[in-house]
Amino acid sequence: MDMRALMKQAQQMQAKMAQAQKELEGKEVTAEVAGGQVKITMNGKHKVSSIIIAPECVDPQDVEFLQDLVASAVNEAARLVDEMVEKDMGSVTGGMNIPGMPGMG
Repeated sequence: MDMRALMKQAQQMQAKMAQAQKELEGKEVTAEVAGGQVKITMNGKHKVSSIIIAPECVDPQDVEFLQDLVASAVNEAARLVDEMVEKDMGSVTGGMNIPGMPGMG
């Protein structure tokens, strides 16, 4: 493969990766913990768009429990986003591990 063809292929992959990253903003995941008592919705850029807390898990005598549930839900949503990013970017890069790319290494 000559250098020009390799450069063209790299530019095409870069354009596809940029498009895939842009599309991630529009994709969302929802994580639920404690049987759905706390739900976090997060987009592909790790931005939380929604937090739903069931009233029955709000106990003024045990705020720490609610804090733990929210932290767990956020962490689970982030994990789901990372999986989604890895899958989406992997399909663009053909499974190549590209240092510096989110979810790629």
